[in-house]
Amino acid sequence: MFKLLRQSFMLLLVLTVITGVLYPLAATGLSQLVFPQQANGSLIERDGKPIGSALIGQSFTDPKYFWGRPSASTPNPYNATASSGSNQGPTNSALADAVKQRIAALRAVDPGNTAPVPVDLVTASGSGLDPEISQAAAQYQLERVAMARGLSSAQVQALVNEYTSGRQLGILGEPRVNVLRLNLALDAPPTHGS
Repeated sequence: MFKLLRQSFMLLLVLTVITGVLYPLAATGLSQLVFPQQANGSLIERDGKPIGSALIGQSFTDPKYFWGRPSASTPNPYNATASSGSNQGPTNSALADAVKQRIAALRAVDPGNTAPVPVDLVTASGSGLDPEISQAAAQYQLERVAMARGLSSAQVQALVNEYTSGRQLGILGEPRVNVLRLNLALDAPPTHGS
């Protein structure tokens, strides 16, 4: 009996070291070597300080910024520790009311815009943390942002184009715009010749 307990304990110890220490160290080391930016959270820095991640949305409400998808995380929007969808289906009256309120907010800040509101500006993603919007959502907001910043539509469009990522592997998904990167570019001082 003692021999069996000893063998079981040794096996537990060996497997704990392999799966709890060696494997995580090897996986972390390899990811740091091959994908260091992604392994460290895809952090975006300004002046050497992290201000966000390219993978987690942030709340923007000022008209001079592009707005991202609504967040369903609680208790604060874009709370990465509470990632979740709203779990409200299309027939849920609470979702319908929330969508109506979001459309009203978009119309209030840009009353001259009569274009249809893109769905990703009024519905949360499954994670509630989506950092990107569709090209249609960026186009819907372009004139508002340009006017609020005193820029031409062409200047803002150039930045939208620059921060638009194409389909993954050329076929998966839709082109999308990273809201934080785009808003940081809008805040950057103009370069000579712009």
